[in-house]
Amino acid sequence: MKSILIFIAVLISAGSFAQEMKKPNVLFIISDDLTTTAIGAYGNPIPKTPTLNQLARESTVFTHAYSQYPVCGPSRASFMFGYYPNATQTYGYVSGRENVGTDRHSLAELFKQNGYYTARVSKIYHMGVPIDIETGSDGQDDPASWTEKFNSQGPEWKAEGKAELVQNNPDGSLERKGGNVMTIVQADGDDMVHSDGKTAEKASELIRTHKDKPFFLAVGFVRPHVPFVAPASYFDPYPFAKMQTPEQVKNDWDDIPERGINYVTSINAEMNHEQKQKAIAAYYASVSYMDAKVGKVLKTLKEEGLEDNTIVVFTSDHGFHLGEHEFWMKVSLHEESVKVPMMIKVPGKNPSLVHSFTELIDLYPTLAELAGLEYSKAIQGKSLASLMDHPGKKVRDFAFSVSQGGKSFLIRTEEWAYIQYNEDASAGMELFDMKKDPKQFHNLAHDPRYSKVLKDLQDKLAKKLREVRKNDLGINYTSSK
Repeated sequence: MKSILIFIAVLISAGSFAQEMKKPNVLFIISDDLTTTAIGAYGNPIPKTPTLNQLARESTVFTHAYSQYPVCGPSRASFMFGYYPNATQTYGYVSGRENVGTDRHSLAELFKQNGYYTARVSKIYHMGVPIDIETGSDGQDDPASWTEKFNSQGPEWKAEGKAELVQNNPDGSLERKGGNVMTIVQADGDDMVHSDGKTAEKASELIRTHKDKPFFLAVGFVRPHVPFVAPASYFDPYPFAKMQTPEQVKNDWDDIPERGINYVTSINAEMNHEQKQKAIAAYYASVSYMDAKVGKVLKTLKEEGLEDNTIVVFTSDHGFHLGEHEFWMKVSLHEESVKVPMMIKVPGKNPSLVHSFTELIDLYPTLAELAGLEYSKAIQGKSLASLMDHPGKKVRDFAFSVSQGGKSFLIRTEEWAYIQYNEDASAGMELFDMKKDPKQFHNLAHDPRYSKVLKDLQDKLAKKLREVRKNDLGINYTSSK
């Protein structure tokens, strides 16, 4: 009897050890062009985002996370390979592999090399939206990252339904237009007509199929990227006439350098007040549709009993302007364009808020450490794993982002946002007191009372650029003007 009990005890112990040694899955979910100002969990009660709100209640939520480049391609290349855009000189619509070479692993490839099944569903590296979604093509993918890849074709701006173009259409004569423009479609049919519906379905299928071995599943939703397309029912909570446009100040652009005026504005897009309201309502509807599809994937994870062994990440590649300063879309280094939502749910860790500055580039070392994987210490992100247990800890004193071909720079500290155009500031500067002026209306860069602050931030920027360029990539750098 005693020997039997000992044998049972050994089996139990072995089983417990095997459970402890089981590799955690990673479910990496990314939305396209999603600003923090359109999520309930980040303080806006108008958008209906029940899935993300619930995920936030279960996760470590990062309140000061920033994109390294507020454009899809370079942002995704940066966080997937773990280097800043100015280190790799990756500023365009590419995967990033072109500049880092074949001997450096992407984030997904690292997991693949460690025995994980890795899959991409829809947009992870750059895809042109809407064109690559319309054609169902790979975009600028990195094949080495994946065991399998799946594209999610959809009709985009050509979807059947009530359509309206609210950009460069002052007389309303055009119903719709393709390309990277604000065409709105209140689409006929159900969720499965569109790319994100197909993405959620495929991701759920892969979870069920591969639940018995470790997986790194990257799920890319394309909404709320333009065109603003969603099944018509998602528009119901957002009657456009009730949409509040952002606060504006008179002569707002007078103290902003020319390079600081965004590429799409209410002025050059010829948008009237009603069109602005319709754009905001349609963006929120697109967010709600995406939120529902995230919910489908998370529901599958729960139904398959994988919640206790799966790290869940939700984020976006950058933010999006919804009329702040009369700006629309991304590219700008102002807050709404460059700040991103970021949540990480780790089994066994309590939910918390982290107010430390963090960057998308930090996801690479964080996920590697949480999964117990060795990774190259040459990558430039910082692991956030310790923040899961110590959310009050600070890992960065400021966030660093770039735009406009790596020639415009942001240093964002707790008190200040400093934007510099060209390394010698020859194309201008912006300085905002983020405590007193969080909406960034008053540029203090040329006020002599802030010369010391300005000099300190310029020194931080110069030092950061030196650090970024001192890497293992072997790239020769020239001063940018």
